[in-house]
Amino acid sequence: MAERPRIISRVFSYLRRYPLLAATTLLCALGSSVMVIIFPVVTQRIVDDVLRGGNSAALWPMIALAAFGFFAQDGLNTLRILLNNTFEQKVLFDLRSDLYARLQSLPLAWFDHRATGDIMTRVVEDVNNVERVLIDGIEQGAVAVLQIGVVLGLMFWWSPALALCALTPVPFLIAGALAYTLTAGKRYSVQRRAASDLNSLLHDNLDGIRQIKGYARERAEHGRFDEFSENLRQATLVVMRAWAYYNPGMSFFSSMGSLVVLGYGGWASLQGKLDLGVLVAFLVLVRFLYEPVGRLHQLNQILQAGRAAGKRVFDILDATPEPDAGHAPVPSPVRGEIKFDKVGFAYGDGPDVLQEIDLVAKPGETVALVGPTGAGKSSLVGLLMRFYEWKEGSVTLDGKDIREFSKRDLRRVVGLVSQESFLFNGTVADNLRFGKPDATDEELWTALRAANASHFVERLPKKLDTEVGERGVRLSVGEKQRISIARALLKDPPVLLLDEATASVDNTTERLIQEALDRLLQKRTSFVIAHRLSTVRHADQILVMDRGRIVERGKHDELLARGGLYARLCAGTGLLNEG
Repeated sequence: MAERPRIISRVFSYLRRYPLLAATTLLCALGSSVMVIIFPVVTQRIVDDVLRGGNSAALWPMIALAAFGFFAQDGLNTLRILLNNTFEQKVLFDLRSDLYARLQSLPLAWFDHRATGDIMTRVVEDVNNVERVLIDGIEQGAVAVLQIGVVLGLMFWWSPALALCALTPVPFLIAGALAYTLTAGKRYSVQRRAASDLNSLLHDNLDGIRQIKGYARERAEHGRFDEFSENLRQATLVVMRAWAYYNPGMSFFSSMGSLVVLGYGGWASLQGKLDLGVLVAFLVLVRFLYEPVGRLHQLNQILQAGRAAGKRVFDILDATPEPDAGHAPVPSPVRGEIKFDKVGFAYGDGPDVLQEIDLVAKPGETVALVGPTGAGKSSLVGLLMRFYEWKEGSVTLDGKDIREFSKRDLRRVVGLVSQESFLFNGTVADNLRFGKPDATDEELWTALRAANASHFVERLPKKLDTEVGERGVRLSVGEKQRISIARALLKDPPVLLLDEATASVDNTTERLIQEALDRLLQKRTSFVIAHRLSTVRHADQILVMDRGRIVERGKHDELLARGGLYARLCAGTGLLNEG
């Protein structure tokens, strides 16, 4: 129970950033609520003074006063809506910005356990549901409460007894609202999870559409989609079913309140205890009383949906950011000496992935990492970027523990070219400038030439300004890889990590990439993961890994002569070959 108000209060805490907009919006709401009483007062005066009292001269002034009341009410509502929309969009911008900033600060391990579709659902759909709480919670909620207060004040001023009659449905309305609210959390949470599961499946299937078509899995995946869609349909029907009972039930009790007012007021008027004009005005006021009560019921539904969405949003905002105890800048210039001293590492509570890793890479050396799949090569490289934190031992750069450096500064001097060359959905130039945001076009072409990529970029329809598509889908694997190498060349890092940069390409493309890599490796300390002999045979030292340990080290000819694992890999097992 304590969690519910906490989530709602955290949503509304964003509103305090804009006190002037909040105050002006509420003033407009108060003014429009006060204008509500003008028409019932005019109705009472026309019935008692004009129709029954014969004061015909007062008719048109009363009509004019009522027209002014309607105009002022709607004018203030227009201003309130405009201000509230500005207010709401500012708050939503802040919420989305904070959410994205937190996502950027989270460790990779957090993303390893969450589906991309689920994260997207939280950032887009769940934030939009929180948006409805902001719009309707402030706008409709404040207006409804103010209107109820103003109308009740006038009712009690005219006739306390009749006002109490109008309040007879209140205990039933409160009981119904409590029953709906206390059971709504589970319904909406199930619905949000079902929506998230469906979006996650859709995201995966769109990403893997080539595999789906290649394995003729269209019907099977359609069946899975329908299964997840059915779960969402059923969860939504549960929510709608509850609302179908709740909303008409509350409307029924409100209607009974109107009948009580009509019955008692009619009897009191017949007994001469109540002016007819007051009774007619009361019947008008009852509508103005129960109409905002109905809006509060609708707000309750929106609030429950927003609370469930808010919990999912704040689950991200409350996630622990990537630890970064270091704040020191990396000393300049960077020589590039890397040392691992008895490093051990495991993903979370899982088994050890790296054990007793000892190595020294001297400035400018190329260190090749080879071994069977799962040996720990990529994990070792990931520690140098501090994507993950090791549990024992130390990793130093130029004699200083890299944990002393801020991650941002460390990653500024370390470059990465991975097996999966990720390109963003933008132009060739946009992707290249990830390496150097202020690079000129001439610098881009220089990097492309060094990466053996200029010739195919020149053939593109708009050259540097050609859109590469999502994940670079409009380029071949080899072209994407050479764009990635050019990006790394622009960054010009003193330490370079290559994670199977020539995998999955043909021999001709591999030769072009290898030539580009030779230029990239010059005068920088490099760690190269590769399954191709041509990539590693000229390395200054080769580290052979197996089951998280370095089992052999040396140069190509030395390792061949030993006849160990490296020699077996080169002998034709398929793990290491000429390409």
